[in-house]
Amino acid sequence: MSNWIDICPLDDLQPDSGVCALVEDKQVAIFYMPKDNAVFAVNNYDPFGKVHVLSRGLLGDIKGEPMIASPLYKQHFSLLTGQCFEDESVCIPVYAVRIEDKRVSVSLGE
Repeated sequence: MSNWIDICPLDDLQPDSGVCALVEDKQVAIFYMPKDNAVFAVNNYDPFGKVHVLSRGLLGDIKGEPMIASPLYKQHFSLLTGQCFEDESVCIPVYAVRIEDKRVSVSLGE
């Protein structure tokens, strides 16, 4: 069973952009894509730059798959799986996220 943690009202998120939230001592990058009525959550840590900056990355897609481009060295990570498109040996944690009653909640899983 998932432990959902309330983060913020949906209106607090910037459309087509990211924000960082501290969730149980983890930095979580949250991205809101209103065209798709979708919110994604990944760990904010960039494994290549070795700093917490992914929430400042550029949103887009690769072949229809939503992704975030790191603001440092420009690696692209899937927002669905966390897989790095340029290096298949690297994957960032992704978290379940939901919108309920116009509020955003995240589950860090186990």
